[in-house]
Amino acid sequence: MKCIAGLGNPGRKYKKTRHNIGFMVIDELANRFQTDLTKAKFNGKYVMESISGEKVVFLKPQTYMNLSGESIRPLMDYYNINVDDLLVIYDDLDLPAGKIRLRQKGGHGGHNGIRSIIDHLGTKEFKRLRIGVGRPNAPIPVVDYVLGSFPKEQRDAVTASINKAADACQEWLNKPFIEVMNDFNR
Repeated sequence: MKCIAGLGNPGRKYKKTRHNIGFMVIDELANRFQTDLTKAKFNGKYVMESISGEKVVFLKPQTYMNLSGESIRPLMDYYNINVDDLLVIYDDLDLPAGKIRLRQKGGHGGHNGIRSIIDHLGTKEFKRLRIGVGRPNAPIPVVDYVLGSFPKEQRDAVTASINKAADACQEWLNKPFIEVMNDFNR
């Protein structure tokens, strides 16, 4: 069984913000598989689907970004999901809007949602799909920037990155992650 968790903040107020790009990818995957995240448990919304003969959980933690591990860990424990079968999707300030990057492991890089997951899982060794949101041009506090919406001139690139990220997730359901990394990190 695999778990694909997209990070974000719950509520209408945050729906189209940079910090919620992980949620946007999960929404795209749910749309592609014609399903909805109808289960509410483990401080999250999720759905379990059988895809290519394997069970896959799509998860959107509802704990707010900085406490994402409080949703992911209990779900993984309950369904006995190995950390090798977890993929976390989240926003990254160090990548320009429209770019994605896959990694097999790493630190938190200042991202509090990833820090929470590392703390709750007790390891940095889980797969990540980072989606670029860029850095602010003006002296805007990072918190205000990530909780802001994408400007019009970035929307096409952002939509393309959401689709590309969903493509990478789908490919991971059928291929080793290292091959997916090689295909999408070009």
